[in-house]
Amino acid sequence: MVRMLIGIGKWTAIIILVFLVSLLAIRAWDSQQGDPLAPWQTFVPDELSPSQIDASDWAGYLAAEQKAFAQVKAEVTDKLDPAQRVVVNRYFDGAPMYPGHFAHDWNRSYVLEPTGTPVGAVVLIHGLSDSPYSLRDVAQLYRAHGFVAIGLRVPGHGTVPAALTTADWPQWLAATRLAMREARRRVGPKLPIHIVGYSNGGALAVKYTLDACEHTELSMPTRLVLLSPMIGVTSFARFAGLAGLPALLPRFAKAAWLDLLPEYNPFKYNSFPVNAARQSYLLTDAIRSQMLRMARDRQLGRLPPILSFQSVVDDTVSASAVMHTLYAHVPANGSEVVLFDVNRNQRFDTLLKPSALTAINRMLPSGPQAYRSTVIANAAVNDDHTVTRTTEAGQSAASTAPLSIPYPDTIFSLSHIALPFPPTDPLYGTAPDLSENFGIRLGTQAPRGERGTLILNFDAALRISSNPFYPYVRDRIEALLPTATAQPTAKLAEPAH
Repeated sequence: MVRMLIGIGKWTAIIILVFLVSLLAIRAWDSQQGDPLAPWQTFVPDELSPSQIDASDWAGYLAAEQKAFAQVKAEVTDKLDPAQRVVVNRYFDGAPMYPGHFAHDWNRSYVLEPTGTPVGAVVLIHGLSDSPYSLRDVAQLYRAHGFVAIGLRVPGHGTVPAALTTADWPQWLAATRLAMREARRRVGPKLPIHIVGYSNGGALAVKYTLDACEHTELSMPTRLVLLSPMIGVTSFARFAGLAGLPALLPRFAKAAWLDLLPEYNPFKYNSFPVNAARQSYLLTDAIRSQMLRMARDRQLGRLPPILSFQSVVDDTVSASAVMHTLYAHVPANGSEVVLFDVNRNQRFDTLLKPSALTAINRMLPSGPQAYRSTVIANAAVNDDHTVTRTTEAGQSAASTAPLSIPYPDTIFSLSHIALPFPPTDPLYGTAPDLSENFGIRLGTQAPRGERGTLILNFDAALRISSNPFYPYVRDRIEALLPTATAQPTAKLAEPAH
């Protein structure tokens, strides 16, 4: 009997091994298809290591950042082949979306200073493959209320997609610590400091704050504001590293990438490497483990209030993890989660998946909770009018109030990427502000035609890239800030170029 079991186990192991080798062979073969890697997918600019970042200050970080951008100019932009010098390539200095031609390159770290004495500081951390551009509207809101706004460029971002083939989450966390040190230096020991985190930036904000709970030498933020926070990721990200194994052989270098796409977005990478997915899993796994351990040991009492905004359907991160990993453990400290439901307009009711229609019920636990929850939803089925349904901490019954923003009848849901962008955003907005031009207007694209004709990725074109409910998001954030006279023109201090 024992021999038979050993034999079965041996054959099972052989079958699994053959299966895995076959998958890797298919992956290696698939990586050979299409065009060769472009310079922005092979050149990796220098970035500071975690220990170097911890030993640096803000000026030193900006100097290293400037060096990385200069390397990209010299090794990518100045060396493009004629075929790559096209108007839809952000790395071609003759393209309308080439960031070097803009009045300010929002790929770089920045500081917005108020005109008077600061009343506080805010650190803003963008998402994976993104750039500081994504939170500039929130930064300007804080600045208008007297805060010093520090927009951090996380290592590996803003330059070339290849930078994400080597960047890792300890680098990102070290940069977060540096930005918090700079915020505290600028406003002194007593004024408030907020962290605003979008997607991967939300994960970094949470990880930093958990660390601050355990290490008193770290400045504790007064409040967290999270938009589409990356608290959990898909199960694929856990094993993404396996997909890149063929890239260990130079011939199969393209296997290091999950997406290889044209780079026409001036402030976000379209191409996405395996390592970025792997790092997102490692970071969220570290958060989950630390959160569970600290909850078990009753060490979460120092957590500051958290205000989060999350779409109930999210194809990038796990929306349910926001509730089950983060909010399930927050203390009764005034935290709140705002959830955006799908559009239950009759135009979409037969097209929405059952899982999308029931997502809100799966996310919200029953019974009283330690936090406040607000759902933005249709007033009724087939009604474009919207309401807020708010359940106070410690209560079970929700109160309903009308919202002045209707659910647009052309939008079936929000998306992961939409939440921090107003409809007037010049790049991503559905009704862009024409006073700024970044060479392309991605939010107004609604292409119809034959596939394979445009350089646009059709999945990206279908995905809503701005938030019709952004005025509500802005109002909720503004309610956290002291009253101040608006300062419409932001002063850029210490530009990185």
